Amino acid sequence: MDQPFQGASAICIDADEAQRLINEHFPKLKSVELKYSSLARKGKNLKRLIALQKDILNNYKSVTYVCSKRYLLILMFLDYAIEPFYYARGHNFYADGQNYSLGSLLYYVGTPLLGSGFNNILNAFQVSMRLKTVDSIQELIKKVNSVKWNKLPEAFVPMASECPDCIASILNEGTSTDATMVVLQSLISRLEVISDGPYCIEHDKSENLKQYNSIIEQYINHQENIEFHTTEITSIKFPLRLTSVAQVESKTHLGVQLADILIGSAIHVSKLFASKKLSDYVEEVISLYKDNQIIHMLPDLNFDEQRRFRSGSQANQMIDYFDKNFY
Repeated sequence: MDQPFQGASAICIDADEAQRLINEHFPKLKSVELKYSSLARKGKNLKRLIALQKDILNNYKSVTYVCSKRYLLILMFLDYAIEPFYYARGHNFYADGQNYSLGSLLYYVGTPLLGSGFNNILNAFQVSMRLKTVDSIQELIKKVNSVKWNKLPEAFVPMASECPDCIASILNEGTSTDATMVVLQSLISRLEVISDGPYCIEHDKSENLKQYNSIIEQYINHQENIEFHTTEITSIKFPLRLTSVAQVESKTHLGVQLADILIGSAIHVSKLFASKKLSDYVEEVISLYKDNQIIHMLPDLNFDEQRRFRSGSQANQMIDYFDKNFY
């Protein structure tokens, strides 16, 4: 994966305030659009970028979501190629974050245990989720059986034994490995907490995002009173405070440009931190964030803390509810 991280940011800010921030921190900006990737190429901009991020994070409500794409892919492998096996046997695979713990374990020991065969399994899983064909499923099963999967049977017995429930889950046209909805759901759940009242979401024009607007509109229109807790600090409650979602042109929407600064910086810093390329800039950006301003979807081998953090998780009930009510 060329870019190992994915994410998004949201900021509660109006156009006038966004314009003031940009004028204050980049008064000589010649580009028609404020873009982190362009500004960060020049070392002279780093101090201004730090100051802008500090201003946003100290004075405006915001949330930034960053995830490891490999870890998220592993979690999706657990969702579709493993969980149905346990569900059919009456076991709540998501209880107390068991799926996150197993996903973290696979992230770190998958390759040491199985060599390149682990990557081959993940690649075959992605292909089977995209193609939705019997041949692609058989190729996935072949890849699983080509490794010593009994070294971690909890993760590989379902596909090695050709579990029909897992096969049906992968073939289901409603499942995919697209991380976009995971990111959007996480942002919305946090925005619901930090918003003072009704709010709207405006995001940049993107075909990938556009296809999810109809799902978000279903969330908005859902009027049943219900709430699900997934971690000690995360929940989602209906009806939402969110009232609308719309696409905008990022070149003219300054709030979207500021969100690009936050997520661009967060992904850049995450990549440098993961590769142990620390610097004053990396450490300073990390220090800007309060715990409630950032969501990490990263592997964690502290299983006791994972269990504590996700104790009593209603993820299983939430997934079933979403499957029945949203399409």
